Amino acid sequence: MMVVLLIISVLILIAIPNVTKHSATIDDKGCEAFVKMVQGQVEAYRIDLKAVPSLSDLTDNDYLYEGETTCPNGTEINIDAAGLVTEVVPG
Repeated sequence: MMVVLLIISVLILIAIPNVTKHSATIDDKGCEAFVKMVQGQVEAYRIDLKAVPSLSDLTDNDYLYEGETTCPNGTEINIDAAGLVTEVVPG
């Protein structure tokens, strides 16, 4: 019984750091995908209304849901004057 508990404990100690590392990678990939999705909504807005939108324009006109203005990991996004969507790097 003690040997089984020891083996399970070792497996858990190996697995936890690996899961944490992959979680950060998943958040980064999710943010990249979110930026591309918002860029698509910016282009749809530009085609429909012939103007470069802000984030509030996208939410007000139902191109994005109200709570969809940040990446899944909490990183803010920005739309510049040319309509390019980027992540806001803290610092």
